[in-house]
Amino acid sequence: MKLAQLELELQRARRQQGAYANGSMGDPALGYTGSIDPGVAAFEIEYRHWVDEQKRHTAELMSALQGQQTSELELRLLVETGLSNYEHLFRIKALAANADVFHVMSGVWKTPAERFFLWIGGFRPSEVLKILSPQLEPLAEAQRMLVGGLQHTSTQAEDALSQGMEKLQQNLAEILTAEADPFGAPDAYMLQMATAVEKLKELVNFVTQADHLRLMTLQQMHKILTTRQAARGLLALGDYFQRLRTLSSLWAARPREAAIS
Repeated sequence: MKLAQLELELQRARRQQGAYANGSMGDPALGYTGSIDPGVAAFEIEYRHWVDEQKRHTAELMSALQGQQTSELELRLLVETGLSNYEHLFRIKALAANADVFHVMSGVWKTPAERFFLWIGGFRPSEVLKILSPQLEPLAEAQRMLVGGLQHTSTQAEDALSQGMEKLQQNLAEILTAEADPFGAPDAYMLQMATAVEKLKELVNFVTQADHLRLMTLQQMHKILTTRQAARGLLALGDYFQRLRTLSSLWAARPREAAIS
């Protein structure tokens, strides 16, 4: 980003901030921008459609697994559809991250209970494996070893990404505090901000890599499991996310204690 362009953006933000200080909501410094990027708005609409589709697919999986006449082919098609749904989610998230990576990482498009478990804009693969494993029994010994190995490699990859995020935070803080002088030359300040903005773009890569890890974990589980086990796993995963959304609704509707005066 050119310095002149960045300076115009900064001036616009300061004018907006002045308006917010006079009584309007939407202070960028507090995280309220007052407007939403069109790409993010499109993502939120599509994500709501995705949630509806996941509910429908979860119901289909349950019906198929309970049915006595469900063929192996029917189950396989349902499993492939489930994996395709997650691939679609990660594709639209990538577009949204390029539009506003902070929006994606904050999880404001998810329910509160889902945000409680958020890791780099989504679920933590190793934790999902812990949740799913009991639902997949009985596993053959070879399968159990492969699932254990997958959980180990997923944890290692998660740790590497988390450490990378910490390093990015450290680098960004160092950029912002390097020779910081509130009374310094404007050009030096703008150059510092331009460098920080460029550094922030790395966040998009972290979201992309985290989603790639999530997808690879699901795909590897699919290879390890039988078709029926994979169907049960996707059912358990969809049911788990639905329970988190239900928990959020119940939490929001809980009786409130009277404020202490």
